[in-house]
Amino acid sequence: MAFVFPDRFFVTGVDTEAGKTIVSSMLVRGLDAFYWKPVQTGSRLVSDSDMVRQMAGITENRIIPEVYSFAEPLSPHLAAALDSSYIDPEKIKSPDVFPLIVEGAGGLLVPLNNDFLMIDLIQKLNLPALIVARNKLGVINHTLLTIEALKTRSIDILGVILSDGINRDHKQAIERFSNVQVIAQLDSLESITPDMLRKKFDELFL
Repeated sequence: MAFVFPDRFFVTGVDTEAGKTIVSSMLVRGLDAFYWKPVQTGSRLVSDSDMVRQMAGITENRIIPEVYSFAEPLSPHLAAALDSSYIDPEKIKSPDVFPLIVEGAGGLLVPLNNDFLMIDLIQKLNLPALIVARNKLGVINHTLLTIEALKTRSIDILGVILSDGINRDHKQAIERFSNVQVIAQLDSLESITPDMLRKKFDELFL
């Protein structure tokens, strides 16, 4: 049975480098969606918006500009401070486009400022969360902790996508202990093209 995605949702990771941007690119391609990363750090290297545009093969008008973008690849509150800036959550308002995929920075408890976490932003935007976790040692613990945090805040969870490998035991353990579905496992991708991402989306969700 095909998985039905809502018209907008938030992609979060269990930590940094969890595979959020690759998964977001695949979903943008497969759903013909808009992409928005409200807070970007590490822009002096490469922005996730540019990576998604290239990997998904979409036009510039499908990328919603960041509200905040900082040069250094650090936690948002630190990157903002280095740029003599401050992240004001009231300035982060969801754009009126559909379908929309929103990607967070790092995990749920990453600070945006001294009083506001990434999970607070998900609540503010009132979006369901899709969890991405890299399929490696520790993924069960990290994923269950992320699920627990979302449940504590009564945030709807779409499911979990395990990236960078297939592991049946990880999938079964996460589902058993959380009662949350692992909706897909994405194997390691050596080369990424828009056509390949579309093919993967069709294989996993249609």
